[in-house]
Amino acid sequence: MAEELLRRIRVHGAVPAHIAVIMDGNGRWAKERSLPRPLGHHAGMKAVREVIGACLDAGVEVLTLFAFSQENWQRPPTEIEALMGLLEEYIAREADELRERDVRVRVFGNLERLGDGARRAIDRVVDHTAAGRTLALNLCISYSSRGEITRAARLLVEDVAAGRLTPDGIDEEAFARRLYTAEWPDPDLLIRTSGEMRISNFLLWQLAYAELYVTPVLWPDFTRNDLFEAIVEFQRRDRRFGRVTA
Repeated sequence: MAEELLRRIRVHGAVPAHIAVIMDGNGRWAKERSLPRPLGHHAGMKAVREVIGACLDAGVEVLTLFAFSQENWQRPPTEIEALMGLLEEYIAREADELRERDVRVRVFGNLERLGDGARRAIDRVVDHTAAGRTLALNLCISYSSRGEITRAARLLVEDVAAGRLTPDGIDEEAFARRLYTAEWPDPDLLIRTSGEMRISNFLLWQLAYAELYVTPVLWPDFTRNDLFEAIVEFQRRDRRFGRVTA
């Protein structure tokens, strides 16, 4: 089925250049199986691998994954510790293959809150994959979109105060250049797993004209087929960006 979906994607041609994903449902997946929540997060690592491979096969250029929000710091310490351990485990296991597959990893968020082990792991994978050109993989960790927007506003104020920018020079383009994602186009497609109908403080500026795709599939069960089905649905959409066709 996956190969048939991929063939259909290639025939239609309009592949989203940038896909963003809210990876939701790890806890529910574990609860349904009477397992501890951390085991749900561990199961979700397989879905990350599947989606990266599917994006490479489909020709997606940028993949941005919402891995851990600022609000997630309010979770029980044992769960946070398990999540940080999984981050280190994922990087140790996948860094070499990501480089071999020409994937470049970047990490966005308030990384000052992370422990030394997680910070070292992030520095390692970012340096290790810096030459990647086929797929840009952005991991949002300790991330808040409102925090990102506030940071961009602060950078603009600092530039005006230093004389590097005039107030008249502040426009949407100037603001976007100070966001974490300034290097890439805005997401064409947002995928949210687990059926929840909210954006959860994720890429609020960048998602202005993204197509939204919500699936009831829990993140650990998300496969190549699911990613390809989302792209096929994207290709059916009529993206007008506020315009009308004659």
